[in-house]
Amino acid sequence: MNRLEALRVFCVAAESSNFRDAAVRLGVSPQVITRVIRKLEEEIGEPLFHRSTRGVRLSHFGEQLAHRSAEAIAGIDNIFAVDTAGQRDEPSGLVRVAAPSALGRRFIARGLAPVLAAHPGLVVDLRLSDVLTDVVDAQIDVGVRIGVMRDSRFVARAVSAASLYFVGAPALFERVERPASKNALLKLPLTSLIDRNTGRPWPWMFKDGEEVVPAGPVFVTDDPETECEAVLAGAGVGQLAGHLALPLLRSGYLVSVLDDLRPPPSTLYVYRPHGSAVPTRVRLIFDALCRILAHCEE
Repeated sequence: MNRLEALRVFCVAAESSNFRDAAVRLGVSPQVITRVIRKLEEEIGEPLFHRSTRGVRLSHFGEQLAHRSAEAIAGIDNIFAVDTAGQRDEPSGLVRVAAPSALGRRFIARGLAPVLAAHPGLVVDLRLSDVLTDVVDAQIDVGVRIGVMRDSRFVARAVSAASLYFVGAPALFERVERPASKNALLKLPLTSLIDRNTGRPWPWMFKDGEEVVPAGPVFVTDDPETECEAVLAGAGVGQLAGHLALPLLRSGYLVSVLDDLRPPPSTLYVYRPHGSAVPTRVRLIFDALCRILAHCEE
């Protein structure tokens, strides 16, 4: 196996939950994946994965190499993406994208505008929803999701952390004391976000793994940006996503509390259906979304 093919195997392994899943996606045995990764590590001189009795996870170097390799492979693939006349394929046509509403409005629509300007034949159909969509049935070409991504039907790339913050407006903390403990926090005026998939409130997540549904919230909504507006207006303390909270924290419009109790961040993924015959237009939008959303918490 040459270096390029070895890097392709590594990229699939990096996008999979374990080597067995990677083997299923590539149609080989797990031993082949293990052997290729081991040879790559020996040639490069760096560990690509941390191994333990609970499984494997990418090393810091492995994360960097996976990102660089994916870009390099995409560049090589684009060289061979030609049309029937033998010319370089100019991306054109429709690309359907599914994404959470706040990310779509705040980052994706604006971020894709230069891509569309550079490729006049390209059309993006952006569907915003906080309900999990069956992207295959909905004929979605590229999706964005926060959380676990283990469906072997998709090629998924982890692009950013997805953090949560306990936040409130300065005006709120002029009326109530800043909490010094979890119990004190849960006694304050709180906001609550409804999970549109279940119709029930999302539980608040804590560092110790505990999940608590706010009792008697003063404000309830099923829209993350609306909850953010209520928190900003001083209605109560909310647990907000980093891409909503961080700009307001930096500007001083919100303040965070109990940072030591924040849960570990989840992961933001960009994904597309698995397959070798992926149109150039889909690869272009996939790569563009990875670049755009890599900075959503900066």
